[in-house]
Amino acid sequence: MESVWDYPRPPALEPCARRVRIELGGVTIADSSTALRVLETSHPPTIYVPPGDVAPGVLSAVGGRGSLCEFKGRATYLDVTAAARVEAAAAWTYRAPVARYAALKDHVCFYPSRMDACWLDDERVVAQEGDFYGGWLSADLRGPFKGGPGTLGW
Repeated sequence: MESVWDYPRPPALEPCARRVRIELGGVTIADSSTALRVLETSHPPTIYVPPGDVAPGVLSAVGGRGSLCEFKGRATYLDVTAAARVEAAAAWTYRAPVARYAALKDHVCFYPSRMDACWLDDERVVAQEGDFYGGWLSADLRGPFKGGPGTLGW
């Protein structure tokens, strides 16, 4: 078991040891054995898929929308489209992350709550509550987890 309270701040970046698959509209839009995990205190991991492991044509940049992470830099949001289904701003990427997180460049992180299913090996993950952080909850994690109502500031 991993406790999210053992994760560091600033966040750690490490290879994901499990196969990552993401489905939308009945289509597998990402399949990777070389994804990365970002581990930050109180949060389930966020999973970043290399751009080459994302199906061609499913991502499009959201114009004028982005956010700033105090650790990783400026994020660009992405619409995700598969089988005529469009999920607006359902993923993000760092085009020019700060040096410490350079390995994240152009990798894509998907909000599990906006996909049909996200998998780590054969385990279907649950989305982190609140849909702000985009964490992937798996059976091997212990909380409590930040993200739900009343968790801001703890």
